[in-house]
Amino acid sequence: MAADFRLDGRCALVTGAGRGLGLAMAIALAEAGADIAGVYVTAIDETRARVEAAGRRFTAIREDLRGAAAARRAVEQAVAATGRLDILINNAGIIRRADAIDFTEGDWDDVIDVNLKSVFFLAQAAARQFLAQGGGGKIVNIASVLSFQGGIRVAPYTASKGGVLGLTRLLANEWAAKGINVNAIAPGYMMTDNTAALRADAARSSQILGRIPAGRWGQPEDLAGAVVFLCSSASDYMHGSVVTVDGGWLAR
Repeated sequence: MAADFRLDGRCALVTGAGRGLGLAMAIALAEAGADIAGVYVTAIDETRARVEAAGRRFTAIREDLRGAAAARRAVEQAVAATGRLDILINNAGIIRRADAIDFTEGDWDDVIDVNLKSVFFLAQAAARQFLAQGGGGKIVNIASVLSFQGGIRVAPYTASKGGVLGLTRLLANEWAAKGINVNAIAPGYMMTDNTAALRADAARSSQILGRIPAGRWGQPEDLAGAVVFLCSSASDYMHGSVVTVDGGWLAR
C-alpha cells in the first residue's frame, strides 16, 4: 500500500511555488519522489534548495500567469526541462480586500485573472500534454473554504474560488474517461501572506480562531498529506472531489 503514495519518476508543475502553500506542497511532492517545476514571481531559492535536498530535480519558471499565453509557456518550460509532465498543482493566487461597494475594476480583474483564468488555461495546457504523452495525469486545484461560503470584503476572491470549485467538477466530468484526475483542496484559514492582515487584526483573528474547532490557524505543511494523496495512484478513482483541510471550519 505504501507504494501507492509514491511519486517516483513523475514531474509536477506547481504554481505559486516560491512561498506559503505552494512551497509546502512542492516539498511534499519532492519528498514523495517527484521532480518539481516551480512557477514563481519574486523568489524561489528556498523551494529550490529544499527540493534538491530531498534528492529531486528542480526547474524554476518565472511567469505571472495573468493570461493564457503565460499558462502555456509555463507548461512548455516544464516539459522542456523534464521531458514530460504528470502533475499540475494550480495554487497561484492573490487577494485584495475592500468593501464590495468600493472594489475597482482593476482589482477585480487582477484577482480573477490569477485565481481563476489561469487555473483553466493551465489545466487545459497540462491536459493537452497528458494526452500527447498517454497515460493520463493528475490536476489538483487549490480552492478555499470560500468556495462554499461568502466571506466579507473579498468579493473577487470569493468569486474566483467558487469558480475554481465549479471548474474542478466540470473538468473532472470531461476528462475522467481520459485518465486525467481533476480534484481540489480547499484550505481553511492558513498562516500565509494572504492572511497576514487578518492575523494582525487582534479582534478579527480572535473571531476566526473562535470558530476553528482545531483551535489554531493552519500551517502550509498541513496540506502535505492531501496533495500527495491526490497526486498518487491511491486516488485514481477520485474525480471532481474537494478535500477540505480547514481544522474543522466548515463543520462548525
